[in-house]
Amino acid sequence: MVSPEAALARTPKTAAVAPYARVKQHLKQGLAAGRWPPGALMPSEAELVAEFGVSRMTVNRALRELQAEGLVERSQGVGTFAAPLHRVSSTLTIRDLHEEIESRGHHHHASVHLQRAERASAALAAQLGVDAGARVFHTLIVHHENHVPLQCEDRYVNPACAPGYLDVDFSQTTPTRYLFEATALWRAQYSIEAAHATPQEARLLAIPPDEACLIVVRRTFTRHAPITLARLVHPGSRYQLEGQFTP
Repeated sequence: MVSPEAALARTPKTAAVAPYARVKQHLKQGLAAGRWPPGALMPSEAELVAEFGVSRMTVNRALRELQAEGLVERSQGVGTFAAPLHRVSSTLTIRDLHEEIESRGHHHHASVHLQRAERASAALAAQLGVDAGARVFHTLIVHHENHVPLQCEDRYVNPACAPGYLDVDFSQTTPTRYLFEATALWRAQYSIEAAHATPQEARLLAIPPDEACLIVVRRTFTRHAPITLARLVHPGSRYQLEGQFTP
């Protein structure tokens, strides 16, 4: 009987390595050796296709896995950039609320109270990187967990980053999920405070006006422009903020 070790020894090493894994390992070794320092532009998909004689799908899989491991950062239409190999992340993860609720075995549904284009005030225009009076998209959505209001989401979107935003049925998907898929998210800023909801928010969340709430104001960006500004209000008695960081 041939042992598993002996059988593996008889297999040509090149045959045992999937094409995407060869591309991935090449890039991973180059990152470890400092060939591409943090922030450096890495080879394009077309260059890797030509170098390794593989399909664009194969190269894309290698880059996706490196991105999932935190080794590269990708910007649609711009390229792939080397990320720091050793970093501590203490920022909040942007997680789709639908997935968060479903992961608890509960039911999520959303009530869309507002979905329209508006003219940006000077203050809002500065936040979204557009001219005062420019057209922006505005949604007001209440997310429910098992039919109990959990989050009031008041969101403004830069139309240049997500031109199809107003055409989306947000009773079927969340703005977070849509923007993940439609934009090239590069970074995010957070502000978190314990405060009272506005009278409108308290009414939509079915809470007393004086109930303490967890309020998150989040702004996201592509590599070149702000994408969205969102105010997320959670009743303090119904929501717990969790997170983790890995050194």
